Amino acid sequence: MTSITVARPADFENLLSLVRDYCDFYGATPSDSALLALFSALSDDPAREGVQLIARDDDGTPLGFATVYWSWSTTRAARIGVMNDLFVVPAARGTGLAEQLIRACERQCGERDVTVLSWQTAPSNRRAQRVYERVGAIREEWIDYWLAAPPRA
Repeated sequence: MTSITVARPADFENLLSLVRDYCDFYGATPSDSALLALFSALSDDPAREGVQLIARDDDGTPLGFATVYWSWSTTRAARIGVMNDLFVVPAARGTGLAEQLIRACERQCGERDVTVLSWQTAPSNRRAQRVYERVGAIREEWIDYWLAAPPRA
């Protein structure tokens, strides 16, 4: 049996290990202190910032996590949840845990009267796309852009 709970400060050490593996997958290298600051911001103000969920097995071993940030959609004129992160350790992949984490994110949205849970994945991430199709997610066709924010003057 797997438990999925909202991450609290007592979970940060285990969460850091999972997030570090997730960042390694994407070739990202934020510092531990920056990640811990992120965890704290979410834990300290989940109503405004968002939530991180952590999944554990019966022995308490961390198996995965998901992060939902709260935002707005002008075209819906409503609050939305953006599942920015979803990660399951390799040993737990294919067990339904990813689907459970998505459903847990969906419940978090429902508890806050958030109308939509949205997320992105790489076009090449076919395994993830199959998971998203199994949970009934609707595929969108958008092209992402980004700019680095200029430094403060």
